[in-house]
Amino acid sequence: MAIVATCLVSLLVCCGLAWWQWDRFTSANGTFQNLGYVLQWPLFGLFPAFMFWRIRRLREKAEAQPEEPAPKAEVPAPRPRPDAPAYATDEDEELAAYNRYLRELNARDQQAAE
Repeated sequence: MAIVATCLVSLLVCCGLAWWQWDRFTSANGTFQNLGYVLQWPLFGLFPAFMFWRIRRLREKAEAQPEEPAPKAEVPAPRPRPDAPAYATDEDEELAAYNRYLRELNARDQQAAE
């Protein structure tokens, strides 16, 4: 019952806002943006009622269908592509020096923390 009351209040408030926007549109400084709002506000007011109807319909549909376990889809393990490039295992000399430097810094931090 509270949901129905909320839907009615929402519709009344939004229709009031649409009327206000219509007054703004028909005034001397009204714009077509106000006319757009005149068309949008009733839709906003009807949205809670639509959601209430939609949720009830989905709930009824779910209750009508017996629950059955979802089938498990078997996904095959990925296979390596035959045309995949072979990456060189040789480490770049500059990269190796940088990694050594990072290991030294980490070791210093570990010693300082102890």
